[in-house]
This record gives sequence, C-alpha cells and structure tokens, in this order.
Amino acid sequence: MRNWIEHAVWWHVYPLGFVGAERDARACDGVVRRFGQLTAWLDYAANLGVSGILLGPVFASSTHGYDTIDRFQIDPRLGDDGDFDAFIDAAHRRGLRIVLDGVFNHVGRECPIFRRALAGGPACREASWFHLRWPPEGSSEEEPDYATFEGHRQLVALNHREPAVAEYVARVMTHWLDRGVDGWRLDAAYSVPRQFWSAVLPAVRARHPQAYIFGELIHGDYSGFVRETGVDAVTQYELWKAIWSSLNDRNMFELAWALKRHNEMINAFVPQTFIGNHDVTRIASQLRDERHLAHALVILMTCGGTPSIYAGDEQAFRGIKEHRVGGDDAIRPVFPATPGDLAPFGWPTYRLHQELIGLRRRYPWLHRARGRVIELRNTDLLLEAFHEENRLLVALNVADAPVVYVITTSVVRLAGNLTTQRKPITTEIALPPHGWGILASDAS
Repeated sequence: MRNWIEHAVWWHVYPLGFVGAERDARACDGVVRRFGQLTAWLDYAANLGVSGILLGPVFASSTHGYDTIDRFQIDPRLGDDGDFDAFIDAAHRRGLRIVLDGVFNHVGRECPIFRRALAGGPACREASWFHLRWPPEGSSEEEPDYATFEGHRQLVALNHREPAVAEYVARVMTHWLDRGVDGWRLDAAYSVPRQFWSAVLPAVRARHPQAYIFGELIHGDYSGFVRETGVDAVTQYELWKAIWSSLNDRNMFELAWALKRHNEMINAFVPQTFIGNHDVTRIASQLRDERHLAHALVILMTCGGTPSIYAGDEQAFRGIKEHRVGGDDAIRPVFPATPGDLAPFGWPTYRLHQELIGLRRRYPWLHRARGRVIELRNTDLLLEAFHEENRLLVALNVADAPVVYVITTSVVRLAGNLTTQRKPITTEIALPPHGWGILASDAS
C-alpha cells in the first residue's frame, strides 16, 4: 500500500531549464555539476509546504530531455551519479520524496540502441526494438524509415510488443528506485499500448511496492486506463482545462460539470491534479483576470487528487506556450541561484500557496474528497468538499458584485476574504466581488 501518497503535494521542476543547461548536449564539455543549483532550492520547497519534488527529465539526452540517449546515465549537463545521489539524500533529509520522469515511449535518434539497430540491419537483435521499414534492395535510401512520436523525427518510437523492450523498461525503473527515488511519471503513457504497462509494472512493484507511478494521459477513458495498466493515477487534464476556462468565461457551470466527472474518477482512483506544468501556458498568463489566480489554487487544493505546483507558479511567473521550435522556452525558464534572488512581487502568491497547501495538509482527507454543488450561478459557486463524515465549504465569486449565501450550518472561516454572520437559525456568508473562501463547521 502506498499510504504516503495521501499526504503528497508535489513541486514540479523541469531541471534542464531550471539550471540553465545548454540547449544541445554537444555544447557541454564533460560533466557540469549543476544538481547543487537544485539542492539550493530544497528548503524553499519544504517551506512552501510540499512533500516532494516531481522532476522532469534527468537522463542523458540530446536536447530537451525527452530525446533520451541513455536512461542509466544522468545528463552530464546536470551532473553525474554522485551528484544525483547527493541530491536525493539532501531531499530525503528534508522529508521530500522524489519522482522521476520516465520517457518510455520513444528514444532520441542518438540513442546507442537505435544507432546499433541502424548499423546492424534487419537481422540485428536490436532492430526489433523499433518499427523499422527497411528500403528495398538497390534503393538509394541510406536508412530505414521508422515510427516516431507524433511526427518528430528526433523521437524514435519503441516497439512495445518486443519483450526485450518491456524487460529494459522494468530494469530502468527498478534501477532508479533501488537508488532511492520514490516513483515515476510515465511520459506520453497514452501513446503506449496498455498491455505493455500491465506487463512491466508488476515486476517493478514486486520489488518496490511503495513506489508511486502515474501516467501522462490528456483525454480519453481515464478510469479504464488506470484499471487496465496498473498505474496509480493519470494526469487530470480535464479538470485543468475546466478550472482556467470556467474562470475566464465566468461560467461556473463548466467547472461544476468537470467536478461531476472528477467525482466519478475519484470513485475509481485518485488523479494527479495541477493548474500548471512544463507543457502548458502558466496559470498566471492563462487567466484573463489575475484576481482569479487564488480561485484556481483554491479549487486545486480542495479537490480530490494528488496536486502538483509547477515551479514558478507559486511566484506568479508568467509564460505562454507556443507551438513552434523553442515554444516551450517561456514556460521553462532559468531560475536564479537562490530564492533570495527572486523578484519581490511574487512573494504574496508564494504566501497564498503556503496557506492553502498548509490547509490541505491539515485536512488530508481532501486527497479523496468529492464535490457537491450547493449553490450555482454563472459567476459564483458554493461547493461542499466531502469524504465520509468530513466536510468543508468552498465559495467562489468571479462577479463584479458581492454575493451572499444563507445556510443553516454554523461555520468558521479557514481562509479567504469572505465574512460570516450567525443569525438565530442561519448563517450568512458574504463574498466580496471576486472573492473566495474556505469554511468548516465550527463544531469540527
């Protein structure tokens, strides 16, 4: 049983961008020991209130980390095995767990396994690791065509029907769990046949039953994917989209519908939830009204799930994802050497994150919470988050006018800028324009 995940909140870091690594690994002369730059931020993460670090790619790659060359080698632009071990030890000493990003759908073109397959021809043992279409005899083509990840020629798709590939992936996952990491994010898990994961994961779990393993899934049958693959969770993109979209459009009905869907997922598994990650426009840029950044975070921290905060979002970093070469640069920036070098305007957002993460840690049952709509209009929502006998109220107003709710329960404000007034048999909850609040029964 992975009971520890019930208390988990992740700080999600894209390491190569964070430390300002070279764009092309060929520009790096030997090993550059940059893990210390990540270690310098561990106290900042612990003070934020998170319980672990969700690391982006750390293995040897050609450029951005997802064109992996060697999954048994730390990227020399970050350091070596010793540097990685020291980072893991420093994190664990602070009570922070570590989850790695596993790119098991494809390899980079420079991966030695792929290069050997090309050089060895159709009879090569490793040719079966890929979907290769060899040119006919006498053709002028110099190499076979091959399947790619979403059309990117630098990302060579693995053949997941090949038993040797399954054995290899299980060996990689187990190797780093043996070294002290606590789990895996399975990149592009949606592109891999489900039966592949169901074949690989039992072998990994037999050795590391406490490991937390979740897959990247963008849309589709989330619950079916979890059931058929054996992962603990998948990324909850439906909720992510509904949060910012409902706030931008002032359409709480969209959020209420997404929460209904989310409840159905919670019945089957606990999703990995987020309002920002390394692949999407930052939440502070995504929202049209910056006053609603708090609303987005409130939803994330009171919904069932295992939430993650994308590094920099807690400082209201801006950045827009663009679909072009280099289009991820704005959302994967270099961080300063220490937290003390951050700009001053981001710290109020950091303190808001501390407050709401702290609230979630005080109410760990929120991990499995469902939502029940009490009052709903286009621009405001009163929601009950509940699990078993536990209850909290969440109130959101995105209108330019105040909102008053009247309930029969006596409540106390836990967070937010609302006010309450107890009447003889009712309680009035008053939300200012663009206000929010979290409340609990004053008997709890």
